[in-house]
Amino acid sequence: MSTNKMMQAYKSSDREAVAESNDPLEIVVLIFDELVRNMQEFVRQSQSEAPNAEARSKHFSRALTLIYALQSSLNFEQGCDIANNLFRLYEFTRQQMMQDWKGNTAERTEKAITVIDDIRGAWHQISRKGVAE
Repeated sequence: MSTNKMMQAYKSSDREAVAESNDPLEIVVLIFDELVRNMQEFVRQSQSEAPNAEARSKHFSRALTLIYALQSSLNFEQGCDIANNLFRLYEFTRQQMMQDWKGNTAERTEKAITVIDDIRGAWHQISRKGVAE
């Protein structure tokens, strides 16, 4: 897992309160939290009766940057099957968002949020378990 790559992508997602931790678990949890938040905002803007195109674009862009951070941090040599499966899930999420962006919709992204939120929950459990030990 490349902590530097994740932090660089996270910083470039324009988040002001960047984590100063070098703990990869904390960084992954933070990225997932931000990803879900930006995806939800993208959906909210997409479904709004008076959508803010700038906000929709900003949250879309940030979500894609965070997906890239997660994808680029995968270690395919050590975590073969897990890394491949996570990459496919992240790619699925990216593709769903791209389709919604093009179609000015949000249904696919809502489904992808469910998938990402499940993975996010698992990372939160791993993180809490590490703190407890």
